[in-house]
Amino acid sequence: MFNNQLPLIDLHRHLDGNIRPKTIWQLAQKNHIQLPEDNFEAFLPHVQIVESEADLLAFLKKLDWGVGVIKTLDDVVRIGFENVEDASIANIDYAELRFSPYYMAMTHNLPIEGVVEALIEGVNLGRNKFNTKINLMGILSRTFGVEHCQSELDALLAYKNDLVAIDLAGDEYNFPGTLFESHFKQVQDAGLNVSVHAGEAAGPESVWHAIKKLGATRIGHGVACATDPVLMDYMRENNISIESCLTSNYQTGTIKDLSVHPVKTFLANGLTVCLNTDDPAVENIELAGEFQVAREVLGFNDEQITQLQRNAVQMSFLSDQEKQALLTIKV
Repeated sequence: MFNNQLPLIDLHRHLDGNIRPKTIWQLAQKNHIQLPEDNFEAFLPHVQIVESEADLLAFLKKLDWGVGVIKTLDDVVRIGFENVEDASIANIDYAELRFSPYYMAMTHNLPIEGVVEALIEGVNLGRNKFNTKINLMGILSRTFGVEHCQSELDALLAYKNDLVAIDLAGDEYNFPGTLFESHFKQVQDAGLNVSVHAGEAAGPESVWHAIKKLGATRIGHGVACATDPVLMDYMRENNISIESCLTSNYQTGTIKDLSVHPVKTFLANGLTVCLNTDDPAVENIELAGEFQVAREVLGFNDEQITQLQRNAVQMSFLSDQEKQALLTIKV
């Protein structure tokens, strides 16, 4: 499936999109939260994609159940820990877990800064128990508007030393990047890396803006880049990479036919692109499965698979020394 001589790396993995269905069920019982079904098997389709959703917003609704049962900061600690455990079970050597603290806090009015702290605590517990290397990325969830994103950013920047980057995610079409330029000026001033969801629900102009105005060096999904050869040339020449999520793009309806996913085009044009899961628990997938899709559906060969894995090391928000250490763990 993938090259066992190289590390298995997931750079686009939403922590709040990877809350185990069983954990959602258990937290709902513990916190006396009504669910739409009275048995677990019947509940599963509410939190997992069965086939493909109509669009990105329909897909995102599946994530709402997970955050809807978070009632205490202890719940947040548990979710952080289980995310590290899940990455370890999946034999992932390094993962960058991204999360939106406001999204996790909002249902039961938890303190946003408290959520960040609790998540860091849970992830640290996981780091101490499992061998998978983990870094954290904060998300500004554009769906909730400019002011909530500022509150979110304030909370994240209070713990900036525990983060490697800030991301902009959510409803790209209705909340364009132009609304968040001042936020990302603060991110750059804080010395954090920038990754932006762009070119998923909107066109290449969204990607141009993310790069030129928000300071993105990595683009999440970036499907629309394939329609703009000038953009792809610019990205290649300026070392702007793409975090590709095959199954996710199909399940959100962004790609209707996986066999023609633009990751082929990106590789052919010399772009630095890697494979990622996005929301493993919601999608009911893991990273090894994405490499299987690349082989079986897209027809990728050993050389292309190896290139994708090498790209992930190169793209990661790690120091050169850390990247070298990752490459030597398999030798």
